[in-house]
Amino acid sequence: MGVTLSRRGRWAVPVIAVAVTGGVIAGTQIPSAQASPVLPVRTPGQLLAEINQDQKLPPLTGTVVETTSLGLPQLPQAGNPTSLSSLLTGSHTIKVYYLNAQHFRLSVQQPMSETDVIRSANTLWLWESTGNSVTEFTAPAASQKHAQKKLLAGPVLTPQQAANEILTAVGKTTLVSVQDNVSIANEPAYQLVLKPKDHRSLIGRVVIAVDAKYGMPLRVQVFAKGDSGPAFQVGYTQLSMNTAPAAANLNFTPPPGASVDKVNMGDKAAAKPATGSAATRSDFGTYGSDWLTVVSLPQQDLLSSLGTGAAGSNAPTAPSAGPGGLGGDSQKVIGALLGAAKPVSGTWGSGTLLQTSLVSVLMTGGKVYIGAVQPSVLYAAVGHTS
Repeated sequence: MGVTLSRRGRWAVPVIAVAVTGGVIAGTQIPSAQASPVLPVRTPGQLLAEINQDQKLPPLTGTVVETTSLGLPQLPQAGNPTSLSSLLTGSHTIKVYYLNAQHFRLSVQQPMSETDVIRSANTLWLWESTGNSVTEFTAPAASQKHAQKKLLAGPVLTPQQAANEILTAVGKTTLVSVQDNVSIANEPAYQLVLKPKDHRSLIGRVVIAVDAKYGMPLRVQVFAKGDSGPAFQVGYTQLSMNTAPAAANLNFTPPPGASVDKVNMGDKAAAKPATGSAATRSDFGTYGSDWLTVVSLPQQDLLSSLGTGAAGSNAPTAPSAGPGGLGGDSQKVIGALLGAAKPVSGTWGSGTLLQTSLVSVLMTGGKVYIGAVQPSVLYAAVGHTS
């Protein structure tokens, strides 16, 4: 039976960019799945259809844990959960309070701080306790659909979003199968397995645990080729379906003394990409497709976004935590990563290459090429991104 992977994102428990201030819970791991439950047989095509169906997600409360293990070299530890080293190697825990697509809260709690995303109808708040700062996004009813896409854009933090991203990115280049059923957070689930056909991908397989009743992804695991343990996984460790969150968890009022930045997502000026942003610049590009996609960007822009120097500067500067950068000693982390990179050269030119189990990074000619691919794909991308 032919299987087509839809490019329509479904089942997205909405999130925005909270990864930068995500909490790192030392030693936390997603528990192993429980004994295999007995479920009616489902084909890969049926599971894909269930994930992509327009069904109503029930009210729920739960805990999501994301862990990353990319096989990086030993990185300096800043003791700060928002530091670059923590984000690259740590575990992040998010509390989910979901009533419906217009009313939910995601809470990332840390030992000394908290970051929350709260949506109530056409208003969405991002609260960061460290700086006691609030960003209030509003979307007029006339532009709600367009604004919602912008409000919910951000890093992968939930199984639903991870599954949607993966299904959007792959197509006929994928082998699809099922494996043994599992229990995730006491919920019976099927397991859908996606494998790249092209040997040049560093991804060995992606395993999506699909809830047997609602067709909602409960866990997503990404395995590097040849590895038995996941390099990345995000999944529920606790989940209560059909349990409406307490009203107190869905209400939000900016704390006393908080700075509030208001953004009208229906404003044409706000909706238009800023001059010099990635959306309007020709020096950001991609090469290839599906599992072999390579992203390119200016090297200085990458360093600047990590808080290690402004674009155009000749040397990194001391990083600081804030809305636009990472906390912790990012400069030392970048130094450790660059120290692990090796010089490479070929007909494409010369540069430095950093390899992990799941990602390859090539720096050459002032640009950075990144992909979950073998180095040969990066070399082919040099000078050919668009």
